[in-house]
Amino acid sequence: MSDIFELRAAVAKALSHPTRLRILDMLVPGEAVCVCDLVARLEESQSSVSKHLAVLKEAGIVESRKEGLMVFYSLRTTCVRGFLTCLDQVLKADLEAKRIELEGESNK
Repeated sequence: MSDIFELRAAVAKALSHPTRLRILDMLVPGEAVCVCDLVARLEESQSSVSKHLAVLKEAGIVESRKEGLMVFYSLRTTCVRGFLTCLDQVLKADLEAKRIELEGESNK
């Protein structure tokens, strides 16, 4: 049986591509989104988007439902929203620290 750190690493790996993060950002509002809409908004091929969605689904991050010929994706759990917000806060804090550092260097 895998330990929790291997499982976390698998989820982190699924999140490690900019396109997959963009997909999650599009799913954050909570509405299920059709693959066709994701393809149009991402301006990538359906094949590429489908592969990224498969990685996210395999990691348990998104889920899908089929309606006729259309497939809709949504976040599997709402905590993903909080995770993305946390990432944004980390980036903002890092940018602010770098800004302060640069100001300090320019005042020397």
